[in-house]
Amino acid sequence: MKIVVIGGSGLIGSKVVAKLNQAGHEVIAASPATGTNTITGEGLDQALAGTDVVVDLANSPSFEDNAVMAFFRTAGNNLLPAEIKAGVKHHLALSIVGVDLMQDSGYMRAKKVQEDLIKQSGVPYTVIRSTQFFEFIGGIANQATEGNVVHISDLQFQPIAAEDVATFVAEAALAAPVNGIQEIAGPGRFTMPELITRYLKAGNDPRKVESNQNLQYYGARISYAALVPAGQAKLGAIDFENWLSSQLANA
Repeated sequence: MKIVVIGGSGLIGSKVVAKLNQAGHEVIAASPATGTNTITGEGLDQALAGTDVVVDLANSPSFEDNAVMAFFRTAGNNLLPAEIKAGVKHHLALSIVGVDLMQDSGYMRAKKVQEDLIKQSGVPYTVIRSTQFFEFIGGIANQATEGNVVHISDLQFQPIAAEDVATFVAEAALAAPVNGIQEIAGPGRFTMPELITRYLKAGNDPRKVESNQNLQYYGARISYAALVPAGQAKLGAIDFENWLSSQLANA
């Protein structure tokens, strides 16, 4: 099977490429650096020729509202028609749990547009909505830090290890398209202040965590449970403690 992974050099993409290669498939890690550009359309026809599955893991280089919307809209309008032309049998994209509940965020509005373009394209598809990755907990703490205090909204939180995300994506790429949405999450549910406190303590970080009821995530207003699955989700195998232990061991 020939599989093209858009964004195949990123955090998730590189892991997905490795897993699919190990399974014996022909895998192309496509990116502007390798001559395939979903924004300009350059190299798409060549990359997609004879392709069975496209896995879209690309992300916008800018999170500014207009820029991120332009990225996902342009990429979708270039990539999906090229897939139809090439006879691609399955389009798989990674999205975000609760994306439709967080439309106060420009990034989430753009991801919802990406999902809608996929659904309307006519290409058989699977959309995997994932919770936040463990790997980004440090970044969440940093952007919420003022002085020595991390100000975090009291939100439900169920992050997942990037390794588990890649496993689920690779499995879905080799399965039949569901023409719908699958949700994935980590095995444990917490409050965000609780988990960030544990993360900082494990790293001997002196910052203090103060929870609040603002219900904001990266500056956008969201509901208390927007970041966790609403229904049945596939749960990763790596829990927070094991992930954290591996991070500290490799530090």
